Formats: sequence, structure tokens, C-alpha cells
Amino acid sequence: MTELQNKSQEELLAIIAEAQRQLEALKRSKHKEVIAQIKELAASIGVTVDIHEDTQLASKNASTVPAKYRNPDNHSQTWTGRGLAPKWLKALIAEGRDKNEFLIQKSASAVNISKTKG
Repeated sequence: MTELQNKSQEELLAIIAEAQRQLEALKRSKHKEVIAQIKELAASIGVTVDIHEDTQLASKNASTVPAKYRNPDNHSQTWTGRGLAPKWLKALIAEGRDKNEFLIQKSASAVNISKTKG
């Protein structure tokens, strides 16, 4: 460790970058090894395995939640109703206004109306 104390910031950053590259290469290698082991084990019991690797899993599964509330003073400010309420909404509620005043109304074409048979 003492040899690192004498390195410049640029040298330390280069060492870190190289270590990260090597770590990623090691992870990829281990990943391939584990997949090969899975396929080998499956073949040993007469099963075929089709592994679909998805490196963008989080971004594909992340869905956009439509806004539920809109700031009447600034229509670009909206809130989905999830997480902490934004400052503009907290301020309006503190003034004594009701949160439901700021609900975004769905258009008639967007509302799903089902008729009951009778």
C-alpha cells in the first residue's frame, strides 16, 4: 500500500481504471463458466437449457408511470403520486388546498367504460 501513497492522481486513476477493466473481464469469464456448468448439468439429466442473456434488464422492465397531479401554476410540474410529494404540492396543501384539486383529469376517450349486461 505504501507504493500507492507516492503516486499522482493521474497514476492512481489509471490504476483504478485498469483494475476495473480486469474485474469486468473476470466477471465475464466467470459468467461464461457458470453458464457452461448449467448447460453441462442440464445435459447430464437429458434436459436442454436455453439461456437468454439480457444486459439491459432493468431498463426494459422499468415502466413509466403517468402523472397523476399537475401544478396549476406551472403545468410542466407534475407528480405521479408515488414517493415524496413535491415542494409545490406541499406548499399548496399548506395553504389549505386539497390535493384532489390538482388531479389530472383523464379525457373521455381515455376512460375505459364497461357496460354490464342486464
